[in-house]
Amino acid sequence: MIIDEVQKVPALMDGVQYLVDRNLVQFILTGSSARKLRHSKNINLLPGRVIQLYLDPLTLGELPTPFPSIEDFLIYGSLPDIYLETDSRIREEELDSYVDLYLEDEVRAEALVRDIGAFENFLRLAAIESGNIVNFDKISQDVGVARTTIAAYYQVLEDSLIAERIEPYTTSKTRKKLTKSPKYLLFDLGLRRLAAKEQPTLPQKYLGSLFEQFIGLELIRWSRLQDHKISVHFWRDSSGPEVDWVLCRNEELLPIEVKWTDTPSHRDAKHLELFLSEYPTASKGYVVCQVSQPQILSEGIEAISWKDLLSRLND
Repeated sequence: MIIDEVQKVPALMDGVQYLVDRNLVQFILTGSSARKLRHSKNINLLPGRVIQLYLDPLTLGELPTPFPSIEDFLIYGSLPDIYLETDSRIREEELDSYVDLYLEDEVRAEALVRDIGAFENFLRLAAIESGNIVNFDKISQDVGVARTTIAAYYQVLEDSLIAERIEPYTTSKTRKKLTKSPKYLLFDLGLRRLAAKEQPTLPQKYLGSLFEQFIGLELIRWSRLQDHKISVHFWRDSSGPEVDWVLCRNEELLPIEVKWTDTPSHRDAKHLELFLSEYPTASKGYVVCQVSQPQILSEGIEAISWKDLLSRLND
């Protein structure tokens, strides 16, 4: 039995447990928001009876080759209906409608926030700041609401599956100033752009940041499809060194730098070299960029194309 938008009738969960415990029915429970289930009192979350899965946008592993241009992913994202649409005008209309309907259905209908105007302003700033280390105080000043309200707004985005929270990797025996604040990524780059009220023609200076977010989202989606638990982090020392993404499986680490270039150099690998020298459980690293062929940049560090990322991870 399949029940869609199960969060709208939480009382169903008691009936689901009754039937599952008696091996009478197998359920697929789907929904676009977990907020009512997580934050309501006396709600049955079916402990020990459910496996949580995510229905993400399309990943590179699900798409036929040759891939579209990387700019297409950065501007329009990879939601299935948007990806399959060839008319750019319709793409814009559908993405814009998604943002509007999200505000209508998930925020107004479920009464998640009282001040819808403030939340709309917040959503735009959250889209603009997607991929950056979050500064609650600055966003609070820009939106004009309390810092605690901004934190609650981000929780709304998480619960509604609109934002991915990325925790920093903070384990270190030598560094005392590793960043401890998280990053947030909006789950699709096309939606992010429309939420930020940006046009399809983006300045070149923005593409590097969007490329980094694109790779981060691909890593998150890939990690969810693995049989073993893999977490995605970033690593940053406030004194300067940083690594865009770090995959962590048990104690094994894989650092990944993202560069908007087709001519990577040894300089692009310097923070990866530092990371490898400080973490013995990290044996190699990648610079993901736009090269046509893999290149060795340093011992244990290779520059690869974004098109080859998933195949390398699956090796």
